[in-house]
This record gives sequence, C-alpha cells and structure tokens, in this order.
Amino acid sequence: MSFGKYFTVMVATAIKFFNGPIAGIALDLTWWETAICCVIGMMSAVTIVIFLGNTVQRLIAKYRKTPAKLFSKRTRFAVKIWKKLGILGIAFFTPLFFTPIGGTLLALSFKVEVKKIWFSMLLFAVIWGVVFSYFVSQVASLKSYFL
Repeated sequence: MSFGKYFTVMVATAIKFFNGPIAGIALDLTWWETAICCVIGMMSAVTIVIFLGNTVQRLIAKYRKTPAKLFSKRTRFAVKIWKKLGILGIAFFTPLFFTPIGGTLLALSFKVEVKKIWFSMLLFAVIWGVVFSYFVSQVASLKSYFL
C-alpha cells in the first residue's frame, strides 16, 4: 500500500476528523487501515498542538479579523461540556464538533494537564476512528446495491 494514501487520510483527519474516514474509503483503504490512519492523524495534531499550543493561540489571535466573542454559541457549548464532563467530555466531542486542533486548544485553555489531554484524546480517537471508519465503509458498500 502506498504511504501517500495513508498520509492523505492522516492529514485529512488532523484538519477535520470526519474527513479522514471519507478520504480513506475514497482511496480504497480498508476500514481498519482508515481507522488506524485516523487515530495517527488526530494524535499527531493533538501532539503538535500540545507542544505549540501557546504559539498557535497567539497566531490565531494575531490573524483573526475580528476579536473572538467571549459568549458565542460555540463557547457556551464548550463551557457547558467542560463543567459537566471535564476533559473526557471535551475529548469525546472533539471528533464530532471540534477539530482535533480546536479540541486540543480548548483543553489547553481550560488548563488541563498535558498527560490527561493526550490520553483522553487517544481514547476517543480510537473509539471514533473505528466507529466512523466502519460506518463510512458500510455506507460506501451500499452504493453497489443501488448502482
């Protein structure tokens, strides 16, 4: 198998988690190859953001055209998750609603210990990577019945 296909899925996942399973199936990877690439892609993004978190936050603030709203729907949602579920809630919802980069920055903004961020994100990267990859592969296999 070509490393380029795997790398494409990893990068797609690092940018927006659900893009990874779609890219994996489009590139004719098996669902489990896609799931592994999704986990590696998300955890690569998480690791990079953990080590470059403050720098990334400053860059976002510098190039943002308008100041960030303190009380948007998104920030209220994030604070609600944080208050009810803590880091596990943030990690659980990162693939669904936040990007791997955004979820990690969010966890860092709540001053969560790096080790807890990394292991929580890993847990849910594995769970969602398997679930999404399998689901997308099953939906993609249905096209043969209709075409």
